[in-house]
Amino acid sequence: MGGGRATVRSLGLLALPLLGPALAGPGAVEPGPPARCEVSVPYAAGAGGYASHRIPAAVRTRAGTVLAFAEGRVGGAGDSGDIDIVVRRSEDGGCTWGPSLVVADGDDDTRGNPAPVVDPRSGDVVLLSSYNGAEATERRILRGEVPAARGRRVFVQRSSDDGRTFSAPREITARVKKPGWRWYATGPGHALALTRGPHAGRLVVPANHSAAPPEGSADTGEEPRHYGAHALCSDDGGRTWSLGLVDDTYDGFIDTSESTVAQLPDGRLYFNSRDQLGTSPGNRADAFSGDGGASLDRPFAPQRTLDRVPVVQGSLLYVGGRDGTLLFSAPSVPDARAEQAVWTSGDDGETFTKALTVDRRKAAYSDLVPLDAATVGLLYETGVRSPYETVEFRRIPLTALTGHASDSRTPE
Repeated sequence: MGGGRATVRSLGLLALPLLGPALAGPGAVEPGPPARCEVSVPYAAGAGGYASHRIPAAVRTRAGTVLAFAEGRVGGAGDSGDIDIVVRRSEDGGCTWGPSLVVADGDDDTRGNPAPVVDPRSGDVVLLSSYNGAEATERRILRGEVPAARGRRVFVQRSSDDGRTFSAPREITARVKKPGWRWYATGPGHALALTRGPHAGRLVVPANHSAAPPEGSADTGEEPRHYGAHALCSDDGGRTWSLGLVDDTYDGFIDTSESTVAQLPDGRLYFNSRDQLGTSPGNRADAFSGDGGASLDRPFAPQRTLDRVPVVQGSLLYVGGRDGTLLFSAPSVPDARAEQAVWTSGDDGETFTKALTVDRRKAAYSDLVPLDAATVGLLYETGVRSPYETVEFRRIPLTALTGHASDSRTPE
């Protein structure tokens, strides 16, 4: 960890009663016996010395602890400046939270885009993240106006004590960022550990980048068509990394950006990506990988059953066994970041159905995490005047999404 704010802070935010019409929507069922809690607030604007908390990511450790990561933004809600990566631990399924720990100190620069995953072999928590200089805005990076040392760089950390402490960030940029790429972002949201097939144990981190315009082009690099999704892979528990699949179409039809991934029962990986203002219909696109994230079976294509999702990040989670369900979370107003919802897919990502409107307020980024055989958690940005007022955690019964509990005690 770095200097200045590498300390433990108590935010004093515990469980709250359910707010408003939270568990209302198509597919919802009558609730069963009350859970220990339904909603808690691990992060709020102004708490812990941060003007804003954004970009949530969550994992459940081998011991059952829920780790909620976020960016602690010192100066405001903007994407650059003095930004730390912070984490809070919950040992009761997301009802109450321990103190806030700085995992990666920006030290006046920007560290963000947390993408955590639990290594299935060691049980360690592996965290990938991105860095840039405080003055390096995304616009300047896209235009190629930032030197490499102050531009987007990639780092990895690990925790061997259930998320209580993390190693110092170790740079892996040279292994996973192609020459000519300008923007780069890990995740955001949880990464994936493969549990079946010939690549079982592999860690796969969805990420995105932008490419420099081709020589002779009049483009500056800011044009959305230069965005692309890619993946990072590790077969040794996060110690070494390589570049996996790369979407390098750059044709302006689908401009893949922030993506999320889940493993299907047949071992394939399903990727779902934000479309950053491409000319294709809707704002979501998807693709499959049959070789553990090394390449795509086909190019990204529009996912029309998610047309109500605006231009924003989303999260995937597969729950259950061979006959389980693929979940997807995101806001559900096409032209606004509002009304956080969860969709389900019973056909491995071919189609999705909106199952639950989680919250009617403004909402933005989110991450899904398994809690137990009957419950998933949703960590998401929300607020009344702005979607960036709080990062809340909701416990959602699987019966509210699928009509039945999972048949697996260890949902992915």
